[in-house]
Amino acid sequence: MNQVKHFFEDRAFGVCAKLGERLRFPIDSIRLFFIYASFVTLGSPVIVYVSLAMMMKVRKYIRKMNNPVLFD
Repeated sequence: MNQVKHFFEDRAFGVCAKLGERLRFPIDSIRLFFIYASFVTLGSPVIVYVSLAMMMKVRKYIRKMNNPVLFD
């Protein structure tokens, strides 16, 4: 079960996990918030999720460009 969870977390950008780590809040609660908020607001949190995912990827790319030894 844990391997399946990590597989989907890696494929789904890990936005909820990163927010949970930073805010010291349970990851499952953040995921439920995104799901419920998406139903109530007809999908607008999906835009927030995708933009956060893009920011995380860009930051990782910039860090890799600045210090390529760390990510090899």
